[in-house]
Amino acid sequence: MRLFGLIGYPLSHSFSADYFKQKFINSHIYDAEYRLLPLNSISELPELIKRHPDLQGFNITIPYKVKALPCINNVSKVATEVGAVNCVKIERTDSNLKLFGYNTDVHGFRESLLPLLKPYHYNALILGTGGAAKAVSYSLLELGISYTMVSRNREDKTSLHYSQLNEQIIMDNLLIINTSPVGMYPETEMAPDIPYQFLDEKHLLFDLIYNPAETLFLKKGRKSGAATINGLQMLELQAEKSWEIWNA
Repeated sequence: MRLFGLIGYPLSHSFSADYFKQKFINSHIYDAEYRLLPLNSISELPELIKRHPDLQGFNITIPYKVKALPCINNVSKVATEVGAVNCVKIERTDSNLKLFGYNTDVHGFRESLLPLLKPYHYNALILGTGGAAKAVSYSLLELGISYTMVSRNREDKTSLHYSQLNEQIIMDNLLIINTSPVGMYPETEMAPDIPYQFLDEKHLLFDLIYNPAETLFLKKGRKSGAATINGLQMLELQAEKSWEIWNA
């Protein structure tokens, strides 16, 4: 039985396990299994791989997308430039084991965003500065969209602080992407602290969160007439890209 999985912590609300379970059923794939593989520390990864000799690939989620990079023998050009990896392929021989790292978040985000873009979506705000934000910023550069990062850290001189967001900045950035976990289940009554009163029908709000399906961030955007999208399609696209990589 070929084994695949997801590493991260916590994993109790993971999308991947249910997605691949259903995919294997629908596609009549009987020789593969996908499991949740929680790690308290990325230092536990070598032992995890040793314990599961049938493990052929795995996805990586919070908080290890950046921390896993030193553990991987060969990192793709995209993952290197992004500075984060979320998909690993394992190649084993009798005497050797190699890990190949990729970033499929870039593909998933770009392909889910493209159909919604309008000519006036040429400036963006990225809320959050973690591993997911790195994939989003890389994708925006590929698409020729300028971006500004927004951080809660007042000492981060490369980003705006939420308190600096005003009407002019909101109107100058008609694409706003939440890459932070604010609003994720179970804390569904929370939303990134932006001035929602300045949103209008030209804005596009993208939330990488998929649970709940409509976060408070997206609800506030929809009420202002903005177009909205959650992270579900992005996850599906990145999952399919991971499957393609593992079977190449």
